[in-house]
Amino acid sequence: MTSPEFPENPYLLLTPGPLSSSQAVKSAMLRDWCTWDKDYNSIVQEIRAELVSLATRNLDCTAVLMQGSGTFCLESVIGTALGKEDKLLVLANGAYGHRMAKIARHLDIALTVIDFGEIGAVDPGQIEPALQADPTITHVAVVHCETTTGRLNDIVAIGKLAKSFGKTYIVDAMSSFGGIAMSMEEMQADYLVSSANKCIQGVPGFGFIIARREVIESTAGQARSLSLDMYEQWRTMERDEGKWRFTSPTHVVHAFSQALKELREEGGVAARSARYSENQRLLIDGMRKLGFECLLPDGCQSPIITAFISPHDAGYCFEEFYLALKNKGFVIYPGNVTEVETFRIGNIGEVYPDDIHRLLKIVAESISW
Repeated sequence: MTSPEFPENPYLLLTPGPLSSSQAVKSAMLRDWCTWDKDYNSIVQEIRAELVSLATRNLDCTAVLMQGSGTFCLESVIGTALGKEDKLLVLANGAYGHRMAKIARHLDIALTVIDFGEIGAVDPGQIEPALQADPTITHVAVVHCETTTGRLNDIVAIGKLAKSFGKTYIVDAMSSFGGIAMSMEEMQADYLVSSANKCIQGVPGFGFIIARREVIESTAGQARSLSLDMYEQWRTMERDEGKWRFTSPTHVVHAFSQALKELREEGGVAARSARYSENQRLLIDGMRKLGFECLLPDGCQSPIITAFISPHDAGYCFEEFYLALKNKGFVIYPGNVTEVETFRIGNIGEVYPDDIHRLLKIVAESISW
């Protein structure tokens, strides 16, 4: 049977992930793999080692891959890292911080949430009194890039504070790892969680956890789930040299291996971060010239995704604006803020400055209100 022609995408995804991936990444999924074969498991081991190298140069860290979305990984960490007597402090300033809190509630884990509002920054000055007042808190969790708004939280300052109180520190770097330089040493993280379909520019199907080895070793027997047992997944990958406990997303893994290769070829995280930042600079400058206003001040805005305040004109309708852009080759993201109506435009994936220039031209043509 002859292979069909590889199709071109009808539009570019300007979203926080899933995002537009390269043709080579998609092509990597055209081969079948056996999960028991050493050729496949060696790829898993190479991926694990490379993820650790992206996160730290000096610490004794390890990586574990987990089937499902990034949220599966977060649930795996929260459900395994915290013992029966432990308590989680979640620092929330958007939907994804509150998602971690929701996971803890579902798992019946003792929980405190500090809510900084959807647009506010996580303020270390408000965290310290909470840690002083409640010595039963054992773990602190925060989102690095809160894609509700595009805000970057200061994970270094938060980590320093958490460690000054002797707490285990969990960083949700879902939408930033691979696109913004970071290190386990600098942020003093015990767990860093991300996903294949974000800044490394793979496709959806698994997430990963980078952890300090001594910390993950201490979690044996604590998991509240069979399939999301972080420790057992890690132990199996260590013992069986890349084997997953249950059926692994073989095609997605191979695509991710190709995505890591492309990250290296681009010049690493620094080069990719520079491209994303240039994309965003062009986007913000162009959208402001067209009369749009950013939700956040420039200083706290990530290069990952930008929230724009929706026009106040009575003739504006997001669905119509969305379809106008989609019909001309671009897909944007709806807003996720309750305080003010917004829409969001991502800067990540196979997106380059020329794409942003084309987008701005089409946005100008699509303004009908």
